[in-house]
Formats: sequence, C-alpha cells, structure tokens
Amino acid sequence: MAFFRPRVSREAEVRYHADLEISKSFPELLDKARVAEQRLRELQAAQAPDEELREAGLALDKALTEALRAAEAGQRATFGVYAYDDRIRRRKAKATPEGAMWTSEVERLRTLRERNRLWNIPRVPEVTVGRVVRDERHRAAAH
Repeated sequence: MAFFRPRVSREAEVRYHADLEISKSFPELLDKARVAEQRLRELQAAQAPDEELREAGLALDKALTEALRAAEAGQRATFGVYAYDDRIRRRKAKATPEGAMWTSEVERLRTLRERNRLWNIPRVPEVTVGRVVRDERHRAAAH
C-alpha cells in the first residue's frame, strides 16, 4: 500500500526560505525599535517641539514596521513549509508552543505600532501659504 505524501509547491518553498532569511534579522530590528522608542521617550520627557516629536514618532513607526515584518516572517517560517499552502496546517502550527510565541509577538508589535500611530505622532500644521496659493489657482481655474 502506497501512501500519498502531498508535495510542497515551488512557490511555498521559495517563500519559506525567504522568510527564514528575513526572520534572522528580527533581533537587530527589535533592538533598533527599542532605541527609537527610547529616543521618543527622551524627547517627550524634555518636552521637545512637535516637529522633533513627529520625526521621532515616524522613526519609531518605521522601526516597528520593520520588526513586525521580520516577526511575521519568523512566524510563517516556524509554521513550516507545508503551512504556506494549507490553512489547517497553519492553524495547527499556531497551537504549538513556538507558534504561539511568534503569534503573541506579532500581536504585541502590531499593538505597539497602532498605539504609536494613535498617540505618539503629533500632527504638525501645514504651511498655510502653500494652501492659499493652491486655493487661489483652483478658484482661477474654476472661473
């Protein structure tokens, strides 16, 4: 009696190896995000101007996004090459200790990024001169 062993698609294999490479940079990217967060906290404590706070908030957002992408790649790689093509294997892999660890890390980073986007990136008013000129050109074109 021969058993059927499902093959892995070439695309899944390529994505798996790419995710393995991306996930190797996760610790460095997480450290980069910690440094960016520390810089933002220092500026907030010093009551820096909104422009500086915005730059630091955007830098933290970029660092968190990079770390999140690496964590998601690590999560997918942990699930295994078969999970790229099979949602049941993906779901079962989330229940393993290592899969659950990566899943919680991804959720934590998403939450941090959302919180940063909501509260730590101050809105800086646009220059009104550019808006006035644009509005006058728009009015002239309409008449």
